[in-house]
Amino acid sequence: MKLRSVISMRIAKIGYIIMSVFLLSSGILCISLPDISIQIIGKVLGTAMIIFGCIKLVGYFSKDLFRLAFQYDLQFGILIFVLGLVMLVRPSEVINLLSVALGFAILADSLFKIQIAFDSRKFGIEKWWGILVLAIITSGIALVLIFRPSQSAKVLFALLGATLIAQGCLNLFVAITT
Repeated sequence: MKLRSVISMRIAKIGYIIMSVFLLSSGILCISLPDISIQIIGKVLGTAMIIFGCIKLVGYFSKDLFRLAFQYDLQFGILIFVLGLVMLVRPSEVINLLSVALGFAILADSLFKIQIAFDSRKFGIEKWWGILVLAIITSGIALVLIFRPSQSAKVLFALLGATLIAQGCLNLFVAITT
């Protein structure tokens, strides 16, 4: 019987954990420093999105045992990669688009994570409920980001920060438990 290499799956898992910590840190920065330059945020987030898109693609092609943790990462890897390129090229023009686009991407990802939670329950993963709870919270925050109640940059950055923190927690929990 031929053994499968787990190297790409480990790279994807470690990448998910690193990017989750980065998302958490970025979220905290957005909340604590709302006056930070849009140019700086655009470059940093654009680069991070490109890296995270690549990590999602590696995860998708890693052939994890149940095909559970990374099953929807081909499409989201490409989407996040393209959004990252746009953020790098035109950060100041894209900040409003970013909030809505990132909100939709995170909403879609968290909705797929809800499905992963139910699939995890079927596979007998005990902490499936944690994925479900975090995915529901992340979905709610992403909806607020999409329909942002105010055009204020400070409110927008606080919502963006909350969304990044929720997405970071969700990805970290999924990477560790599945």
